[in-house]
Amino acid sequence: MYRFLLTPRWWAINLLALLALPFCVYMGSWQLGRFEDRVHEHRSAHARAAADRRQAPRPLAELLPVTQRTAGKRVTATGQYGRQLLVPDRELDGRRGFYVLTLLRTDSGRALPVVRGWLPGNPGDGGAAKAPAPPHGRVTVTGALQASETPGDNGVSARGGLPSGQVAAISAASLVNLVPYRLYDAWVTLEKADAGMRTVPPTAPGNTGLDLKAFQNLGYTGEWFVFAGFVVFMWFRLVRREAEFRRDAELGLVAGEATAAQTPAGSARPAESTRPVGSAESSGSAESSESPDSSGSARSVGTEVQGVGK
Repeated sequence: MYRFLLTPRWWAINLLALLALPFCVYMGSWQLGRFEDRVHEHRSAHARAAADRRQAPRPLAELLPVTQRTAGKRVTATGQYGRQLLVPDRELDGRRGFYVLTLLRTDSGRALPVVRGWLPGNPGDGGAAKAPAPPHGRVTVTGALQASETPGDNGVSARGGLPSGQVAAISAASLVNLVPYRLYDAWVTLEKADAGMRTVPPTAPGNTGLDLKAFQNLGYTGEWFVFAGFVVFMWFRLVRREAEFRRDAELGLVAGEATAAQTPAGSARPAESTRPVGSAESSGSAESSESPDSSGSARSVGTEVQGVGK
């Protein structure tokens, strides 16, 4: 019954199924592995953050450039505070406010953005007046090293047209046109905020948390395994339909159904002639029998006419 599986058409179907099934399983396993890697990175990041808080701070130059390994580590830098800016639309404990960002001019000639603390409210409503002025003279700061922000990611505002003295994202690209200093491609949040402000906690490095991308990997895992199951289901369904069709053909059911479909019920073949066959034959016999008499009568009439003329 299943010898049809060895026909060329079914060889193609079988080959397609054999290729699609392991491919779907492989892609599902790969997406699941990506999700598990993100879970592991998330746990490792939390463990490193806890360990970094217990380590002694290191000089800034030793931890640059910022990577997933160095982000969040305790760092120390020395210099003089310069220009101060406000970073609006920042939340802390469910409240909206702004960061107080001050540029620390280091001995290397570059400036390091330092978040000295957070204040509630809108910086446009007298925020600059509420922000405490930075200390004068030479200072040494200690805090958590952070990578430059990307507008639109992790709650960072991407809107432009901010008033003077405000910046949307803490990054060298955003600050380069606002300050006359060469900048580090990093920033620091103080371990202890200056007086009158709240400490800004460090953020986790990018691609290390259970964010939307991680759960997208988990969703793709389910999709690929569903595709694998669909391939198996459709193969069995096609095999079953083909086997039933061939069985019905052997029993003559398929041919009968085809004939019935071609000839609608209740319809009759059109008659070739409205006259019965027997009538047609009788008519023909009558015509043939009348023909000699008619010709004979015509000859008799002609002979009589000739006699009268004489």
